[in-house]
Amino acid sequence: MEVIRPDPLRHVVIVSARACEDPSLRDFLLRLQQGDIVTGTVSDIQAFGVFVRLDGEPVDLATGLPGTGFMNVPELSWARFEQVSEIVAVGQRITAKVLGSNARRGQVSLSLKALQEDPFLSWVNHVGEIVSGRVTKVLPIGVFVHLADGVEGLLRTSDSPAEQLGKSPGRVLQIGDEITALITEVDPPRRRVTLSPTDLPVASR
Repeated sequence: MEVIRPDPLRHVVIVSARACEDPSLRDFLLRLQQGDIVTGTVSDIQAFGVFVRLDGEPVDLATGLPGTGFMNVPELSWARFEQVSEIVAVGQRITAKVLGSNARRGQVSLSLKALQEDPFLSWVNHVGEIVSGRVTKVLPIGVFVHLADGVEGLLRTSDSPAEQLGKSPGRVLQIGDEITALITEVDPPRRRVTLSPTDLPVASR
């Protein structure tokens, strides 16, 4: 049997092609279909993803992995987070959606995000509104503004006086500053909210 190991650089888990010689494990995996809703317990957390021991899976896994379920980091939440541990913890019970099941690899791809409403969808109706938000990044192209969990807007440098976007020592816009802006475009497929300036800034930290 091949060595089973995580590969953080490729964000994948290397498993044996013979991982499902165990009939009970193979039968369990073949019963799972894309779109199924499953429950389980978080069994291990790594920088590249989360392992889940699914309800009903064999007790002794032929793969040697901490569980048959696995979630890549982007599938954990629509919201911004820095550490995986901000979303889940070892021992936590979760409900997730099956993205795919691979009996050869002995693994089920899961998503928590798939069971959450995409926050961008509700923002389509906000075009033309003035909103307030907190600056999360200051880059040469402009500033990113936190509007809600999982939603950030971009106020481009070309759309606002340079001194208001941190280009001048006279007024340095910093991470954490509160600003107001006009929503000019919401593009859910590209996950982009475009902002235009109103009166910058509203308040500082």
